Amino acid sequence: MITPALRGFVLDASVEDGVDPAQDVPPAVLTALSQAFTSVPDRGAARTRRCLFLDTFDWRLYRAGLVLELEQARGGSRLLLSKADGTPQADQAVTGWPPRRPGLAWDMPAGPVRDRVVVLAGPRALLPVVKAAGTVGVTRLVNTDGKTVARLYAENLSVTSPAPSAGGTTTAVLPFRLSVAGVRGYPGPARKVVGLLAALPGVTHASQGVFAAGLAALGRHPAEHISGPDAELTADMPAATAVARLLLRQLDTLEQNVDGVLRDIDTEFLHDLRVAVRRTRSAIKLLAEVLPEDVAAHYGAEFKWLGDLTTPTRDLDVHLLGFDATAGQLRAAAPADLEPFRLFLHHRRAREFRRLAAALRGPRFRALAQDWRKVLLELRDASARPGAGRRRRRPLAAAALATATTGKAFRRIVSQGRAITAESAPESLHNLRKRAKELRYLLEFFAPLHDPHAYRKVVGDLKSLQDCLGDFQDSQVQREELQALAAQMLAAGAAPAATLLAMGEIAANLIDSQAAARDDFARRFARFAGPAGQQRVAVLLAGPGQDKAAQEKTAE
Repeated sequence: MITPALRGFVLDASVEDGVDPAQDVPPAVLTALSQAFTSVPDRGAARTRRCLFLDTFDWRLYRAGLVLELEQARGGSRLLLSKADGTPQADQAVTGWPPRRPGLAWDMPAGPVRDRVVVLAGPRALLPVVKAAGTVGVTRLVNTDGKTVARLYAENLSVTSPAPSAGGTTTAVLPFRLSVAGVRGYPGPARKVVGLLAALPGVTHASQGVFAAGLAALGRHPAEHISGPDAELTADMPAATAVARLLLRQLDTLEQNVDGVLRDIDTEFLHDLRVAVRRTRSAIKLLAEVLPEDVAAHYGAEFKWLGDLTTPTRDLDVHLLGFDATAGQLRAAAPADLEPFRLFLHHRRAREFRRLAAALRGPRFRALAQDWRKVLLELRDASARPGAGRRRRRPLAAAALATATTGKAFRRIVSQGRAITAESAPESLHNLRKRAKELRYLLEFFAPLHDPHAYRKVVGDLKSLQDCLGDFQDSQVQREELQALAAQMLAAGAAPAATLLAMGEIAANLIDSQAAARDDFARRFARFAGPAGQQRVAVLLAGPGQDKAAQEKTAE
C-alpha cells in the first residue's frame, strides 16, 4: 500500500502548461506514464470538489495535529477528521450543518467526528478557515492486458479565506495536484506510477495537504493567533522596552478578540479579552517604576473601567457554561426545576451584553486602545535608543526588573499566607488569591528570562495553590450571586417555588465546596511557600546560569 506522503504530487507551472481538456492531466505526465501504461480518462468518475476546513479561533485542532473538513456534495455532506499527514481518524454524514453563523463544537450533529472534536474544542465555535473548490479528474491506468491497475487523480483547486472583519475575501490558486491510488490486487503498478512521476522534472512530492497548502497560499498561519503574554525579551534589554513590549502584546490580544466579542461567536473571546485586561492592569501596577507616573495612574484607571465593564457578562457566561453540570449535581431537586433560572440568566445576559457591546463600539474604548498604543510605542522606541539610560548610573535591565518584582511578589504571598489561620476571615484568602494571580502574571511576563526547568516547577506549585484559592473564592462569589439572582427573580415574578428550592440546594453544595477548599489550603500553601518551595523560587531567580546540579538538588 502506498503511503499518503508518497502518492501525492504537485506540479510547477512548466509541467502544468498545455493541459488537454479531454485528459485533465498535463501531456508531460501522460508521456512519462506511457512507458508502462495506457491512460484512459474516466469521465464518469470526474467530479467537482467543494470542501470547507474548520477550526477554532485559537487553532485547537491544528495544535492537536488534526484537520477537520466538511466535504460538500450533491448527494450529501460528510465531516472528515484526519491527521495532518492525511491519515483518516473519523468521518460521518451530516445534513444542515454548519449553520449560517459559527456554531459551537457541541452543536455539531452526533457522530464519531463530533465525539473527537468536542473534547478538543470545548466551548469554542468552529470557524471556516479555508474554503477549497475546483475539479477532480480521474484517469484509469491500464496494463497490456487491458486491466485497470491504478488510478490517477488530478486536482485543480482554488482556496478562499473568509475575512468578514475586512469585508471581503482572499483567493489563491493551488498548484496542480496529482495523487495515485492502487487497485486491489495490483500493488506493483501503483508503485511504478509513483516512481515515474517522481522522476519527472517539475513534479515533486506533496509535503502538505490541501488545508496546509491553502493556509500557506493565503498567507495565513496559526501563529497569527495571540493568547499568551510571550514577547521578545532579553535579559539585558532596557526594562522600559521590555515592559512596553509586554503591554503591546496584551493590547494586540485584546484587540484581536474584540470582533469575536461583538459578534458573540463564543464565550472564549470575552474570556481572553478579560485576561488581557487583567494582565495589563497587573503590569501597570507591578511594573510602574519604569512607566511615567501620570501614564500609570491614568491607564490603570481606564483598564479598571474596562475590566469592570466586562464582568457582568462574563459572570453570567460562567453560570450558563456550568449550568448543566450544576443541575446534574442536584439530589433533592430535579434538573428541570432549574429551567426558569436558565431562562432568567439568558435574559440577563442578553441585556448585559448589549451594554457591553455598546461600550466596546463607543468612543471611550476606541480612544483607550488608540492612545495606549501610541504611548507604548513611544516608550518602547524611546527607551531602546542608544543613550536613553545615561541619566542612570546603572540602567535598569529587564532581568533585574524581573528578579526584583518577582521576588517581592513571592515574599508578599509568603507573609500573607503564613498569617492565615482557621479563624481568618474569607477576605484574607481572597486577597491572597489576588497576590498569587499577580505573581503568576509576573512569571508569565518574564518566562523567556527564566530557566525553563525552574519555571515549570514554580508555576506548578503556584497553580496548585491558585486552584485551591480559586475554588474557595468562586464558591463564595457564586453563592452570593445566586442569592442576588434569586431575589431579582422573585421581584420579577419569575421564581417558581421549585426553582428557588433547587437554587438553595446549589448554594448548599457551594458551601461544601468552599469548606473543602479551605481545608486543603494549608497543605497546598506549605508546598508552595515551605522550604522546598522557597528553594525552587531561589533557583528560578538565580537565572538560567544556575548550574544543573543545583537545580536537580531542589527537585523532589
